Formats: sequence, C-alpha cells, structure tokens
Amino acid sequence: MTQSKIKVLNIDVLATTQKELLQSLKKGTLITPNLDHLVKLQKDKEFYDLYQKAEWVVCDSKILYLFSKLLKHSILEPIPGSSFFTAYYMYHRNDENCKIFLLGAAEGVAAKARERINQKVGREIVVGAHSPSYGFENKPEECEELIGIVNESGANVVLVGVGAPKQEKWIMKYRDRMPGVDVFMALGATIDFEAGTLKRAPLFWQKIGMEWLYRCLKEPKRLLKRYFVDDMKFFYYFSKQLLNIYKNPFA
Repeated sequence: MTQSKIKVLNIDVLATTQKELLQSLKKGTLITPNLDHLVKLQKDKEFYDLYQKAEWVVCDSKILYLFSKLLKHSILEPIPGSSFFTAYYMYHRNDENCKIFLLGAAEGVAAKARERINQKVGREIVVGAHSPSYGFENKPEECEELIGIVNESGANVVLVGVGAPKQEKWIMKYRDRMPGVDVFMALGATIDFEAGTLKRAPLFWQKIGMEWLYRCLKEPKRLLKRYFVDDMKFFYYFSKQLLNIYKNPFA
C-alpha cells in the first residue's frame, strides 16, 4: 500500500478515499475504527495487537474525521463501513470473480440480506450467509463448522458483522484457516442494514456527523452508555495527543 497514514492515539489510519479504497482493496483485512474502537484500544491489548496486523484501517466516523483536522495531517474523508459495503458490491457487480459470504446478525437476517443484495445486483454475488449463535466465538466446534461453511461456499470476500471487538478478533484468529478468502471485512451492523431490519440514519443526519445520535435514539438501551459514557473518554485521550502528552499504553 502506498497511502500515507495518520496517527490517531495508538493506531495508524489510512489517508484514503472511498474511491481509492474500492480500487485498491484486493487482499487483506478491513477494519473501520470509530470512537468506540479507540477507547477500547487503550485497554484491550489483544484488540490493539490485531490492529497492528490489519492491512486496511480506515476511518468510520465523521466525528473522528473532523477532530483529525486538528492534527498536522488529517484523515481525507470518513468511510462508514455500512456505506462502503454497499459501494463495494455495486462496484464489483459485474465481476464474476467476486463472491461474498455474510457472517453475522440474528437468525435469518444474514439470509435476508443475501437475498436483497443479490436481487439488487442482479446475480448471486453473495454466495453464502450464516447467522451464528450467541457466544459462538467461545465455541470451538461451532467455529470449526463456520470455517467449513465459508470454505465450501467458494467465497473470496467475507463480511463479519457481530460487533467490535468480537468480529475483528474472530477474523484474525481464523483467517489463515480460510485460504480461499482474499478480503475480510469487520463491519458491525452492516448485515442488519442490508436486510432492512435496521434503518440507517437519513442522509441529513449522516452529513452533519450525527448518525451516532440517530442510532442512539433508535436503540437507547444498547447504545446510550456506549455513546454518552464510554466514548466520551476519547476526547480526553485525544486532547492529550494534541498536547503531545499522550502515551500508548502498549508501546
């Protein structure tokens, strides 16, 4: 990769655009940091270590993008994972060699997303879909079964959407067991959005960087603490970076 990188706290974020990413993403693991990731990355060493191994680290957050403008070099644009995935399969709609597998969401949701995407694209670009059980990452037998399902599907692109950091950790633990897969994407609620079980914020909310607030209003039990308590720590850490007193806890 030739793109430059922007240091945000203890990770390097690629300075790239969605257009460049669509053209360049041929192999590797894509992860999309937001404020929640950056807070977790101050405590979770396993999460931090896998970030060092990921080939594609791109900004998911409009807020992170805006705050990066205070740095010497800023992120070029936010690339929300859910928007990027839609752009990705439309970009590859006529590429018969692009075969996608969806792993995640509640029972039946991944299958519904598969159906809707294939209908939209006009071919079987999504060749497989599976919704794992709750806590599957701690069940070795189920993980072995999932690896077999992915390998047998013939997919060369796998989207895992089971929430961070679970999805990133699962990919990094097992990606070498799926040699036919060129691209892994860790993209949270994307499968739910594609299935229509979760609605994305209206474009206006997205453009002003308030999609997080819209989602919080829709899912307060799940997201209220995350956005208004946990993620607030980001601003403390980031202010330390601006003052040149931030220290990577794992360096």
